[in-house]
Amino acid sequence: MNVSETIAAIATAVAPGEGSVAIVRISGPQAEAIGQRLFAAPGQQLWESHRVLYGHVQDPASGERVDEALLLLMRAPRSFTRETVVELHCHGGVVAVQRVLELVLAAGARRALPGEFSQRAFLNGRLDLTRAEAISEMVCSRSRRAAQLAMAGIDGGLQQQISAQRERLLDQLAELEARVDFEEDLPPLDGAAVVAALAEVRSELLELVQQARQGELLRQGLRVAIVGRPNVGKSSLLNLLSQRERAIVTDLPGTTRDLLESELVLEGVPLTLLDTAGIRPTSDRVEQLGIDRSRQALASADAVLLLFDLLEGWTAADQELLEQVPEAVALVVAGNKLDQWQAHGSPGAGQPARADVVFSALTGEGREALVTELLRRCGAVPLEGLQVALNARQRDLAAAAAESLVRSLEAAEQQLPWDFWTIDLRAAVRSLGEITGEEVSEAVLDRVFSRFCIGK
Repeated sequence: MNVSETIAAIATAVAPGEGSVAIVRISGPQAEAIGQRLFAAPGQQLWESHRVLYGHVQDPASGERVDEALLLLMRAPRSFTRETVVELHCHGGVVAVQRVLELVLAAGARRALPGEFSQRAFLNGRLDLTRAEAISEMVCSRSRRAAQLAMAGIDGGLQQQISAQRERLLDQLAELEARVDFEEDLPPLDGAAVVAALAEVRSELLELVQQARQGELLRQGLRVAIVGRPNVGKSSLLNLLSQRERAIVTDLPGTTRDLLESELVLEGVPLTLLDTAGIRPTSDRVEQLGIDRSRQALASADAVLLLFDLLEGWTAADQELLEQVPEAVALVVAGNKLDQWQAHGSPGAGQPARADVVFSALTGEGREALVTELLRRCGAVPLEGLQVALNARQRDLAAAAAESLVRSLEAAEQQLPWDFWTIDLRAAVRSLGEITGEEVSEAVLDRVFSRFCIGK
């Protein structure tokens, strides 16, 4: 990445008829000059840093007014990238903002790469890597709880925790390395205290790794397939959880012929519910296509809600479906039509015992218990105490650091010389430094920021 170049991109979503305002962001040494060339501010408005100007974006070649706009100038280092930044606040939609961006690029800016603004902020010391990644997670948040978790990262909660752990390891490493070179000139080192310090950091890292799964659920959500025999209430459950009539519901088996998806948030966790066609033998070609898609959804889902009819009890066909659920998938067996089962005096002793939870898609009774059990099986509860959570990259590095500490502790247990302790301790320090960006290669940075949106 050449930081001497001036970059530009549209920093807001672009869609026809969507959004009244769109922003073109320019960052770099020529940002102010490009803004002055393209923006005409009437009257005696002062061209000063952190002042909003009103005027028009004009084509310098023809003098044509392209859009009525506001201009915000932020001179270095008081900007997100710590470079001079100009933002042109144009009308939303597609045509006007694209024309403004074209003029900016023609005036000498280069189109920004994905995440390049944030990467410059990191390289210029404005952000550490955990804060930069948290910004991307905030933009991509699918629930309020995920946004809160991202905000904790932006505020530096994760950076502070990882940096504190790294500093403690560096303290122990310094003591060990000093003994390797100057042991005769220094007081004896308390090996037990070093072991206790390393073990404590390792325990904290393992806790972060364990919590990362919950953070992943909040950020990425779950794909949940609702499966079962025809007419057990799969579409009714989809409508109940979505709180709207998303699927057609009838008493006729085989009504659902295709895979229906519904996006919703339950207890802060984004879910994609997949209402599948009832799986049964059929000669109807259209229904068979829907059943084939149901089997595909069953194989690819993160979790499965397997429904059966409490009135009919657990059947051989239900057992056959159960055996098709992959072992690695979180599974909840739910008995539906609780209202009818209760009305009939609970026939068939022991029938509900096969269910993890029972409910009525018609009345909504048992809905909360069903949701709680689903999220529990997926490892998504409890979430109340979750303050920070590692993403996948950070989790792998934290796990690697913890494993390095295991090897250091093994060297200590075997009473090997001090320099054997330091080998894997250095590796643990490097892994934690890569989380925050204190020790990270350019290739890793490019990979991290390439996942960001273009204008961030």
